[in-house]
Amino acid sequence: MLTIGPKNEIPNTPIHNTPPPLIEVSGTHREMGCQIGEARREQILHSIANAHVLIDQSYDQLELRWEGAQIQARKYLPFAEERYPQFVDEMRGIAEGANVVFDDVMVLNAMEAVTMDALHLTRCTSFAVNEQRTADGHILVAHTEDWVPEDEDDVYVISAKPNDEPPFLAMTYGGLLPNVGFNAYRIAQLIHSVYPTDSRIGIPRLVVARAVLAAKRISGAIGRALLPHRAAGYNHLIVHESGEMYSIEVSARKFDILHGTDGYMVHTNHYLSSTMKEIESDPEELISSRVRFFRANRLLRQSSLHTIKTLQAIQKDHVNLPNSICNHAIEWTDPLDREKTINAMVIDLTAREMHIVWGNPCQNAYHTYHLDG
Repeated sequence: MLTIGPKNEIPNTPIHNTPPPLIEVSGTHREMGCQIGEARREQILHSIANAHVLIDQSYDQLELRWEGAQIQARKYLPFAEERYPQFVDEMRGIAEGANVVFDDVMVLNAMEAVTMDALHLTRCTSFAVNEQRTADGHILVAHTEDWVPEDEDDVYVISAKPNDEPPFLAMTYGGLLPNVGFNAYRIAQLIHSVYPTDSRIGIPRLVVARAVLAAKRISGAIGRALLPHRAAGYNHLIVHESGEMYSIEVSARKFDILHGTDGYMVHTNHYLSSTMKEIESDPEELISSRVRFFRANRLLRQSSLHTIKTLQAIQKDHVNLPNSICNHAIEWTDPLDREKTINAMVIDLTAREMHIVWGNPCQNAYHTYHLDG
């Protein structure tokens, strides 16, 4: 039986009585981007305005204005265009459809690099269980997305049918490329910010993650995460319908691959591999990530018969509030260090379904989207 943490006093947070909007797109990458931009113009404008404010509020740490952020983001563009021009086309389409400047969309998709990882957003939690640990033999993966509270209203789901890649279902917000989700080859990807010391100018992490979502095989997904000339890296939790589970821990120049062998896998925002720990920046700042990692591991291992409902229950956990799995941004201090859970999801790879909640999972309802095609 699962034992979820004590009910601490929870502050008022936004309540979403409706599911996150579903945007259906198809065609070339430029066409899909345009369709996203047209459908979510208001949210894209809002996310750009939020990013403006974040940069301005953080001038003391970053010594950067918006015009400088645009200049910095342009440095990453040639690397993305050389390797993945189709995803740059998606960003250009988003800008065109929303009638915004492309440089602004580029800043959004290179924000972590532009801010030199000063954001240090450290509260996303992901876990997966394969057929050994589920009541019905399904493959389940779960993710909480934590980000600045101002972007919560800009969340949406994309159901895409590209001309030249597998259909996919993914969550995103504002003007960001889709990357957290799964595709028709039943490959799921969840990403987590990590903080290596070897970051450089190269292919932005979000472009790399977008490419993983288009993979047709496990080896292809892993290979895309390890693309040469990447600017830095995420942890990519990659799960396949066969029950294979991998955490690909990545930096600009190094990587390690962890394989789930006992039916469970968890990752948060710090490196687990001894190889990658050697290049982790300021590991003492990542205590909350470690607490969530151990907490999620413990809760997962209290049952060997998991269901969608049991994973959703774990996503509502408040142990170590405000740095809990379900995060409510109680301590709003440094502009670069404010975040809350803006959505959470459980993906059933076997059934090709995404069960997603808009906002904090303890206060809002999950809604189900299915991937066709």
